[in-house]
Amino acid sequence: MPHTFDDAALHGVLTHMNGDHSDDNLLIVRAFAHPDAVSATMTGFDGDGGDWEAVLADGSASAVRVPWRGGPISERPQVRRAVVEVYAAACETLGIPARNHQ
Repeated sequence: MPHTFDDAALHGVLTHMNGDHSDDNLLIVRAFAHPDAVSATMTGFDGDGGDWEAVLADGSASAVRVPWRGGPISERPQVRRAVVEVYAAACETLGIPARNHQ
């Protein structure tokens, strides 16, 4: 069973990703699920991966689950690293340069 994070961690990460990284959300769903997505929102995460809702060109929505690249996580500080790794892999898949997240 995957680790579940508390409401404060979920709220913090989702607010940050959807407020500051909406373009990254879109890259992730385009790379791993729907190349024709026009927008994406991160909707949740647990110790095994992240969840997004992709809106497709035809207006339909689709749930997207992306596993963490480095395997399961269980600590709040690991979430940032896990999301950055998924973003970097999405950029590599799409052939675009990733930003430095130092």
